[in-house]
Amino acid sequence: MKVKRIVANIDTQDIAAAKCFYQDVLGLHLLMDHGWIATYGTNEGMSVQISFASQGGSHTLTPDLSIEVDDVDTALERMKHAGFPIEYGPADEPWGVRRFYVRDPFGKLINILGHLQSN
Repeated sequence: MKVKRIVANIDTQDIAAAKCFYQDVLGLHLLMDHGWIATYGTNEGMSVQISFASQGGSHTLTPDLSIEVDDVDTALERMKHAGFPIEYGPADEPWGVRRFYVRDPFGKLINILGHLQSN
């Protein structure tokens, strides 16, 4: 047996609120919409990971989700432009990532990150 996919499920009565944050700002595609559940994602291959943490690193709160992007600074500007307040960062962390924290429309703490290039 092998794990094929891990899906994060966020409980909400306002499913439409996900569109601005996850589709309009982050650029994910609406993959499924049954009215009671909407799934955003991409058809590109991704790593399957699940993390367990006592903190978020650098003595921050543990984020609910971590989303890796190819351009952290562009994601940061898009979040600010859309009116989502930044709660931490941007910061270049000693373990090799650039990141910031933002809350999604459901109050979930989201860690937006990208790996720093080695020189």
